[in-house]
Amino acid sequence: MTDSAKRDDLLTELDDLVATSDTGARKPHGFTGKLLLSVAAFWSLFQLWIASPLPYMVGFGVFNSTEARSIHLALAVFLGFMAFPAFRRSPRNHVPLTDWVMALVGAFCAAYIYIFYAALAERPGSPTTTDVVVALVGLVLLLEATRRALGPPLMIVALLFIIYSVAGPYMPGMLAHRGVSLTSLANHQWLSTQGVFGIALGVSTSFVFLFVLFGSLLDKAGAGNYFIKLAFSLLGHYRGGPAKAAVAASGMTGLISGSSIANTVTTGTFTIPMMKRVGYTAEQAGAVEVSASVNGQIMPPVMGAAAFLMVEYVGISYTEVITHAFLPAMISYIALFYIVHLAALKAGMQGLESSNPVRPFARKMLGFLTGLLLIMGLSLAVYYGLGWLKPALGVYASWVIAAGLAIAYIALLRVGSHYPDLDLDDPNSPVVSMPQTRPTLMTGLHFILPVIVLVWCLMVERLSPALSAFWATVFMTIIMLTQHPLIAMFRKERDLGRNIRRGFCDFWEGLVAGARNMIGIGIATATAGIIVGAVSQTGVGLVLADLVEVLSMGNLLLMLALTAVLSLILGMGLPTTANYIVVSALLAPVIVTLGQQNGLIVPLIAVHLFVFYFGIMADVTPPVGLASFAAAAISGGDPIRTGFQAFYYSLRTAALPFLFIFNTDLLLIDVSFTYGLVIFVVATVAMLIFAAATQGWMITRSRWYESALLLLVAFTLFRPGFWMDMVHDPYRSIPPTEIAQALDRVDDDSNLRMQISGLDDIGNPTTFYLLVPIPDGATGVEKLENLGLTLMQEGDRTLVDLVTYGSLASELGFDFDQEIIEVLAPVDRYRKEWMWIPGFLVFALVVGLQWRRRPAATATPA
Repeated sequence: MTDSAKRDDLLTELDDLVATSDTGARKPHGFTGKLLLSVAAFWSLFQLWIASPLPYMVGFGVFNSTEARSIHLALAVFLGFMAFPAFRRSPRNHVPLTDWVMALVGAFCAAYIYIFYAALAERPGSPTTTDVVVALVGLVLLLEATRRALGPPLMIVALLFIIYSVAGPYMPGMLAHRGVSLTSLANHQWLSTQGVFGIALGVSTSFVFLFVLFGSLLDKAGAGNYFIKLAFSLLGHYRGGPAKAAVAASGMTGLISGSSIANTVTTGTFTIPMMKRVGYTAEQAGAVEVSASVNGQIMPPVMGAAAFLMVEYVGISYTEVITHAFLPAMISYIALFYIVHLAALKAGMQGLESSNPVRPFARKMLGFLTGLLLIMGLSLAVYYGLGWLKPALGVYASWVIAAGLAIAYIALLRVGSHYPDLDLDDPNSPVVSMPQTRPTLMTGLHFILPVIVLVWCLMVERLSPALSAFWATVFMTIIMLTQHPLIAMFRKERDLGRNIRRGFCDFWEGLVAGARNMIGIGIATATAGIIVGAVSQTGVGLVLADLVEVLSMGNLLLMLALTAVLSLILGMGLPTTANYIVVSALLAPVIVTLGQQNGLIVPLIAVHLFVFYFGIMADVTPPVGLASFAAAAISGGDPIRTGFQAFYYSLRTAALPFLFIFNTDLLLIDVSFTYGLVIFVVATVAMLIFAAATQGWMITRSRWYESALLLLVAFTLFRPGFWMDMVHDPYRSIPPTEIAQALDRVDDDSNLRMQISGLDDIGNPTTFYLLVPIPDGATGVEKLENLGLTLMQEGDRTLVDLVTYGSLASELGFDFDQEIIEVLAPVDRYRKEWMWIPGFLVFALVVGLQWRRRPAATATPA
C-alpha cells in the first residue's frame, strides 16, 4: 500500500472517529440520506430564523423560549436516532425501521410541549394520563439517544438520578427522602422548565447553536486550513517549530470550534507528522496536539458552550464572562508554547526549512513591531472612528458601517486574489516546503472580518450573544456565497457559474455540519437537565453538600481537590458541557458557602471556571480521553502514554484554577485596566517559571533545588498576598458596636469583612463571612442606613433587627436575627506586590546558577 493510500485510510478512520463522537457515524444513501441532510440544514435555518429580528418584523414565526426549546430538542433527538447507529455492528448505510420509529416518536415527545402548548398552559401542574405517558416515553427515548450520541456514562448518571428521585424512601441514611411519584416526576422533568427543558437546553437553543454554526461556516469557507498554514508559515522554521505552530493553529481553531476531538483531528493530521519529523516522539507529538486542542475550549468567545451556561448560572453578562476567562486562557496557551520550546531545547531539535526570505534579527523585530503598531492603530481607528460615526450619522450609521465592511471585504479579496489559493500539503511527503508568510497571510485576511463583527456586536454594541452571532453568521454567509465568484472575477477567470455553485455548496455543507455538530450538545444539555431537575426536586444537592463538607473536614483546599477529582472522574465519560452542568449544579454553591465559612469570599464565576477547567482536563486524562486516542491514531503512538504525556503538559491548566480561586486578580475582577496589564505580564512570567520548574529545564537541565526554588518563585508571583499576610495582618478587628464608625473611617473604594452567625437554608446554625462594600453617605450612620441594615444591641450581642427589602444588605445575605460576631476593617500596609521583588531576586539567582553551566548548543539562536 502506498503512503498516499495509507494517509487516505487514516483520514477516513479519523473522520469516522469524529463522526462517531460528534456528528454521527451513519451516512445513509438515497432518500434517507437526503432527508437527514435536509433536516440538519432546516435545523440550522430554524435557529437563524428565531435569532433574527425578522419574525417580529413580519409578525410570523414568533416562538417563545419554551416552544423554541421543544422544537430544538425534537430536531436533535430525531437526528440523534437517524445519524447515530444503536451498536457498532449496526448498519451505517441505511436506517433500520426501529430507528425510524424511535426517531419519530422521540421527536413527537420532545415537540409535545410546542404542539399542545396552549392546552398544557391551562392545566399547569395537573398532567393528564396522556401527558404522563408522553413524558415517560420521552425520558426513555432521550436516555437512549444520549447513549448513542454520547456513550453510556451520561445516560447511566441521569438514570441513577431518576431512580433516586422515585426510590427516595428506600435510600439509606442521609440520602433518604420522601420520594416522588411517576406523575410528579413526569411533570417536573418533561412538562415544566425545571428539568429537561430547563436552563441548559435554553442556552443550547438560544446561544450555543449559533456559535457552533458560525464556526462550521467559517471552517467550510476555508478558515481552518488558513489558520494552520498561517501558523506554520510564521513559526514552522523556529526550533521545534511544528509544535509551536500546532499550539498557535489549535488556539485559532479553538476560537471557532467547541470540540476537542475535531480540533485534534483537524490540525493534528498536519501538525503531528511535522512534529515527528523534527524530533518529537510519537507520544510527545500527540500530547502537544491534544494539550493545544483541548485548551481550545477555554478560549473565548465560544469556550465549548460553557460561556453561555455561565451567563445563566452565575447571573452576569456574557461580556463579563469572557473578560474573566480571557487572561487564564492566554496565559495557558503562552505557557504551552514555552513548554514545547523547552522540549525542543532538551532534545536539541531544529525547525523546518523556511521558504521565507532570510532577514536579520533587527529587521524581523522591526517588521513585527510595525505590524503590531498597525494593528493597534487600526483597532483604535475602528473603535473611535465608529464611535464618532454613530452619533454623527444617527439612524444611517448602521448602513454606513455595513458599506465600510463591504468595501473592506472586497478590497481584501482583491488583494488576496493576487496570490494562489492555499492547498493542504501532505505532511508525510519527503519534502515539505514551508509556505511564505506574506502570500499565506494575504489570502485569508477577509476571514477576520466576521470575527470582528462578532466581537464588535458583543463588546461595543452590547447586543445579546444570540443576535451578535446572528449578524456575524449573516456576514459569514455573504462571504461564503461571494468569495469564489469575486476572486474568479478579479483573476479574470471565465467559469463564473462553477464558482457560484461552489459557494452555495460550501454554504449548504456548513449548514449541515453546524447542525450535525450540535446533535450531541443538544442531547447532552437536555439530559443534564434531568440531573439538575432531580437535584431541585429531591434536595439531594444539600445532602451532597453536607457529605462533601464532611469529607473535606471543612477545609476549602481539600474541598477544591475533591471537586477537581470528581470533575475528572465524571469527565472521563461525560462531554465537557454536561460535566460542567452536573458538577457546577452540585458543588459550585458548596464551595462558595464553605469559602464564606472559612473567611475566603470566593466569587461565583471563579468557582464555575474552576469546575469547567477540570472538566476539560478530563478530555486529556487516561484511560478514556478521546482526544488522546485521536492523536495517537495519527502519531502511531500509544494512546495511554500519549494521554499521560498530555496531562503532564497540561499541569499548568490544572494549576490555574486553584490560583484564581485564591487570587481573583487573575480573573480581572475589580481591577483597573492598567493594573490588569501588570497582572497579565506578571502572571504570564509566573506561569512560564512554573512550566520551567515542572519540565525540569530552563536554560539548562534544572537540579532538584532549582526546580523547588522556581516553584516557590511562581507561587510568590501568583499569590504575593500569602506572604504579605504573614508579615502584616491585612485587617484589624473592630467591635460590632462600632460598625457606623468603621464605615465612616474606611475608604469608599474598600470593603469591610463581617463574620455572621445565623441559620442556613434548611435552618441549621452556621457561621460565615460577608464582604461588605462601603455604601454612599456623608457619615457612618448615613452609610449604614444606605446599606439597608438596622442593628440592635442585646447585652453584648449585636443583632440584625431589620434588613430593607431590595437593599445592598439584602443582596449580600443579611437576614433578620443574625448576629454580627466580628467586623474586620482593612489597615494601611505595604502593597502585596512588594513581594514580587524577593521573588524576582530568587529567580535571578536560579538564572545565574543555570547560566554558568549552560551547554554551548543553547547559545545559538532558537
